[in-house]
Amino acid sequence: MPASRLRTALRPALPAVVLLFLAVATQAGAPRRALDFLDFGAGVLALISLTGAVLWGLAATDRLLLHSGHRLVAQAVHRGTGVAGLGFLALHIGVKIARGRTSGTAAAVPFADDGRPLLIGLGTLAGYLFLAAAVTGAVRGSFTSRRGSRWWRVLHMGAYVAWCAALVHGLKSGRAAAGWVTTGYMLCVAGVAVVLVLRLRAPRRGRAPYSPPPGADSGGPRSPDRVARHSRGGRP
Repeated sequence: MPASRLRTALRPALPAVVLLFLAVATQAGAPRRALDFLDFGAGVLALISLTGAVLWGLAATDRLLLHSGHRLVAQAVHRGTGVAGLGFLALHIGVKIARGRTSGTAAAVPFADDGRPLLIGLGTLAGYLFLAAAVTGAVRGSFTSRRGSRWWRVLHMGAYVAWCAALVHGLKSGRAAAGWVTTGYMLCVAGVAVVLVLRLRAPRRGRAPYSPPPGADSGGPRSPDRVARHSRGGRP
């Protein structure tokens, strides 16, 4: 069935779907249960998404196993998971402030929390570093000079530091993590470690040594006669 016909066929069902969603959402306790889930799950989803961004960002630089088309796909997934991670991160911060888990000051100023300054501060610092990496990635065209390219690498690689800080923050700052959460975090660590090792062990492409084109002079001191022939395009 063509896409246009499918949309036309499904259009009458849209109001019913919306009404069903509202009916479920307005059930007794549904908003509270959703908030309870986000209180615990938004941070986990943020870390998983940002881990995916780190993994796909590393994969997008591979030239040994991936072709140019594959690298374009990896870059697209890298950007998509990064945007999703920042969205979950904003939701995580908003829910924590709304439920009184931390203050707006502690969420904005690193290490300003009264109860757990180090662990909450690591999360705040990670948020800023992830945001800096996302902004520099979005405006990469502004870093075209050699000096700008170096600054871009430094700022964008801050995502690795942010990821480590977010991992410690997620495991230690809140309530005791469930077994599946700890397992998921360990899988995140293993995945990043494997991809990073493969990236570092990949052979670097050096510049090929220069070789003169066929028919060019092989070097050595030039006699006046050779210089004259060269200036005439090789004609005697």
